[in-house]
Amino acid sequence: MLDSILDLRLPYITNKLPGIGGVLRTTPDHFVVEELPLYAPSGEGQHLYVNLTKVGLTTKDVQVQLGRLFGLRSGDVGCAGLKDKQARTTQTFSLNVGHHPSDAIPDMVARIQDALGLQVHWAAFHRNKLKAGHLLGNRFTITVTELACGAEEAQARAAAIIAKLQTQGLPNYFGPQRFGSGGDNVRTGMEILLGERRKADRWLRGLLIAAYQSYLCNRYLAARVEMGAFDHLLTGDVAKKYATGGMFDVVDAEVEQPRYAAQEISFTAPMYGSKMWGAKGEAAALEAAILAQGPVTVEHFAAARVEGTRRLGRLLLPEFAAAWDGEALGLRVTFSLPKGAFATTVLRELMKVDLAQTPEIDDDEGS
Repeated sequence: MLDSILDLRLPYITNKLPGIGGVLRTTPDHFVVEELPLYAPSGEGQHLYVNLTKVGLTTKDVQVQLGRLFGLRSGDVGCAGLKDKQARTTQTFSLNVGHHPSDAIPDMVARIQDALGLQVHWAAFHRNKLKAGHLLGNRFTITVTELACGAEEAQARAAAIIAKLQTQGLPNYFGPQRFGSGGDNVRTGMEILLGERRKADRWLRGLLIAAYQSYLCNRYLAARVEMGAFDHLLTGDVAKKYATGGMFDVVDAEVEQPRYAAQEISFTAPMYGSKMWGAKGEAAALEAAILAQGPVTVEHFAAARVEGTRRLGRLLLPEFAAAWDGEALGLRVTFSLPKGAFATTVLRELMKVDLAQTPEIDDDEGS
């Protein structure tokens, strides 16, 4: 069924602009990620928030090591999102160490640095555990090497692409890593929803179902680009305010279009489910057409207890910049993304190469 229509290709917003080519992650220092916190610790409570930098370790590795060091259960060590091993990443962990005076913090930090060899930037107490999704997003500093052109040409190409993306934004595609080799995760997720396959592991089951939802979301975004409906709202869109996150129905697209052009609001894309806030009118017709591309129906989502949600449709890149790195002989690019967005979505526009095998930052990607 799905085998005949599975399409993982995605259109570029900057398709008329040549990319710089290149490769990623020659060294961990070429892929630097800094977590952007949702809130600051209050300074009191039983959870010690520790902000640190890791290299060559997964987030899970650090969680396990911190738990062992302080004699904590696995559930007592929290984090806002998973960060890749082959990168230099700075993120915050929470340790349920109980109530201690603030003057105990330096000794705890010293234990972490001495025993684990990790660089700790700050530590403070807070009342609650740090949970998945408790972040604004991530700031990336990425060096692309082995470029397809010389330094001057690479900088010129990058400048043109950056200008286009900052003016228009880009689709909030899910990265190819979510879909598995050749889309295997998508097919398995579909089979679970259809009742043709079972997964006892709840986490894995949810991941595979999310792969199918994400695939449909990408098809929806691709359709808007291909039909020329990415740069404007459709009547019936469910829009989202960038500043507050508030959502509303677009009753009159012409009335709301100036706010879209001013980058105050965005349309949202469907993450299909039984209780998803559905679009209306013209936008609803497009959502229905995308869902109909596969055999899964709203009833299947309901039977699997998948409620669905909506995802920001357009990413903005106001801080996107690129500069030549003479030491690395590559282009160093910097940008920030909200949680749930994929760095490869930005880099594919810049590089115009296949990034399917590139490891990805994994925060709250179901959003």
